[in-house]
Amino acid sequence: MSSKILLTSKEVDIILHRLACQLIEKHNDFSNTVLIGIQPRGKFLADRITNILKNEYGISTIDLGFLDITFFRDDFRRNDKPLEANKTQIDFLVEDKNVIFIDDVLHTGRSIRAALTAIQSFGRPKEIELLVLIDRRFSRHLPIQPDYRGRQVDAFNNEKVRVQWKNDDAPKDEVYLISNPS
Repeated sequence: MSSKILLTSKEVDIILHRLACQLIEKHNDFSNTVLIGIQPRGKFLADRITNILKNEYGISTIDLGFLDITFFRDDFRRNDKPLEANKTQIDFLVEDKNVIFIDDVLHTGRSIRAALTAIQSFGRPKEIELLVLIDRRFSRHLPIQPDYRGRQVDAFNNEKVRVQWKNDDAPKDEVYLISNPS
């Protein structure tokens, strides 16, 4: 197994700030917009984007939640081992709000499809957008595209994109492309 760095810590930081600025351009003060990190890996990105918006751009009030999609996935019954669900934490209404789903890597689109189904339990959003750090553009199984993307990556099926977050027991933020020999 070999790995190569796709994004360094500095590049990740630049991309996160660019994504935050794009959100501000479209949603201004976030009075009618909520951010929802898709569990488990989207939680880290959603936390980071929210912290940048609050601490560096002065957006005082942002509704941030985390959505578990485990039992909404179309493959959840296909695993040999028992699934471990994450905790959904949404303590606000999404009814008639602009919802921004946040995930680290967009691969097949199946996680986003599951999130679209799961969010309906919390109301009917006015609009749903998607923000991802990495868009694996040639691996989609469903017609889902991000509204905000950090970096587009072309990876083969035997390659995996791994996002390492500094607060995820790692010394720094980095993104790797990991190749498994066929």
